[in-house]
Formats: sequence, C-alpha cells, structure tokens
Amino acid sequence: MKLSRFHITTLIAIIILVYLMAGVYNRNYSWMIPAVVFLLYIIILVAGSIFIRLNFYLISRNRLTLNHIPENARKKVAITFDDGPSAYTGMILDLLKAENVTATFFLIGKNIMGNELILKRMQEEGHSIGNHSYGHGFNFDWQSSRAMQEEIEKTSRIIYQTTGNPVTLFRPPYGVTNPNLAKAIKQSGMQSVGWSLRSMDTVAKSEQKLLHKILSRIKDGDIILMHDSCSITAGIMPQLIMELKQRNYEFTAQIE
Repeated sequence: MKLSRFHITTLIAIIILVYLMAGVYNRNYSWMIPAVVFLLYIIILVAGSIFIRLNFYLISRNRLTLNHIPENARKKVAITFDDGPSAYTGMILDLLKAENVTATFFLIGKNIMGNELILKRMQEEGHSIGNHSYGHGFNFDWQSSRAMQEEIEKTSRIIYQTTGNPVTLFRPPYGVTNPNLAKAIKQSGMQSVGWSLRSMDTVAKSEQKLLHKILSRIKDGDIILMHDSCSITAGIMPQLIMELKQRNYEFTAQIE
C-alpha cells in the first residue's frame, strides 16, 4: 500500500514530536520547540487541504498527460466548467458547438433536476460530464467520509440515469481535500480532478482582465478551471477560443 504525502508527513511529525517531548521531559529542550514543530505540522495540513495541486491527501489529475512527438504537434488544453447546470450553460454549449470545441462539465447534483435535456445535449455534443457533489455546501468538507460518499454516489446515479453513462471524474467542491474525502473518493471508485490554471472567473469584474489573465498564463497541457454559472465566463468564451486556436491549441474533453 502506497502511503499518501499526508500519511508520510504525519509519521515523520510523530517521530520528531516524540523525540522532542522526550527531550522536554529530560529538560534538554524547551517546550517551545515541540510547540513550533506541531504548529508547522498544522500549517502543512492546512496547505495540503487548500491546494489540490499538492496531491497531499489524494492524487488528482491537475494537468493533461502530454505525449507529443512531432515538434509541430498542436498544444493541448482542457476547458472545465464547475457548478452547472445553470442559466448560462446552454449559452456556453452554443458557443462551444459553433467553434467545434469540447469541454468537461462538473455538475452539482441538485442542479440537474429540470435540466436533464442539458445533460443529454452535453453527451450528444461530445463533452465529458463529471461529478461535483450533490449540494456543494460550505459544510461539505466537514462531513464524515460516509456522508461525502453518499453525496458523490447520489450525483453519479442522477447523471447515469439521465445519460446512461457512468461517471468516473470528481472535482472536490472548492478544490479542498482531506482524509475523509480521500476515503470517500476511493470508496466511490472516482478519479479526483483538479486544475493547473484557475481563472477566478467567479470574482472577475472585467472581461478583458479575465481574458488577459488566462491567455498570459496558459501553457501546454493546462486544465483550466472556469464556471458555467458566470455570465462573464460566457462573455469571454468566443474570444478565448479564437485566441487559443490562433496559438495552435487543440481542445480536449478527455482528462488523462
């Protein structure tokens, strides 16, 4: 069994703290030293939870696997959308269809009711559909692994009942991970998906600034995090796709 970075870090921290506490007991060290080490350990745990790209608690796909051979091969990028279906999902699908571009949509289970035709359209037009929990609540990360698993599996069932296709990709709400989620994802048989380029479109105020941010940071193999629940995202899609095509990028809905 391969240990996660969380388990390795915890094991090392325990060994160091036991050694230091023995030193405190024998009056070789001040109690402040193990206190500082413990605080550093907590900081590492928090950072590992917040930054999904660290792969601290579980392994996520944060970039595309590249196997380019010819020097002139086209670069690849994956556009992913979270939090739908929403009022802007249909508009975004129209734009993607017009440009012959496929993407990946991570859906919130409770948003699917009444939007089943949107899911069927995603499937028919070649997009990938992923799981983004059922409720996407602020308390999701504080739940037990069993409660998380139930949310994940509930959403997967709804998507399967609508499209007939099983769901294998899961994006953690807010990109936050922890040991309970790692267990829930494993028990659900899902693959966690993160990102390498976060657009921050949910807080963006200017289309041009948002577009510049993405285009100035884009790299071959990037997985871009966007939200089909944002009007500003729908607004920049035509120009974003045009610019990326001009830079010799191709778009994929296969995150691997």
